[in-house]
Amino acid sequence: METKKPNRKIIIGAAALVIAIAAFLVIFNVFREKPVAGSKAITLEVFNQENQTSEYQVQTDAEFLRQAMEEAKGFTFDGEEGDYGFTLYTINGETHNWNVDGSYWSIYVNGEYGQYGIDSQPVKDGDVYRFEYTPPYRE
Repeated sequence: METKKPNRKIIIGAAALVIAIAAFLVIFNVFREKPVAGSKAITLEVFNQENQTSEYQVQTDAEFLRQAMEEAKGFTFDGEEGDYGFTLYTINGETHNWNVDGSYWSIYVNGEYGQYGIDSQPVKDGDVYRFEYTPPYRE
């Protein structure tokens, strides 16, 4: 009986894929934002559906935003754990759920649209984190 040898092109392609994934992971880990240890003073701002603003000054040792949110006096939030981290639905009693009506809470960091969820957003001294009601998209 003759045994088949694996196709050389498949082996080379699989090796190239493994190398590409490894390179991506190295680049991601080198350039991603990293948490900062130590005491930090941050601001949490909430812009609700009625365009009312609430502001919370937080002194924290938290490395990530969710921990700092839990420490903020008078600031409440709720949501659910999912495959991609914590999904934020409610802030200070106001609920916005994409799955229900297409609205959601946007997160801005120092005026720029946030790139991370609250579980993975690093906290840095002096940062301002704004949670803004985002209405459903209508054509």
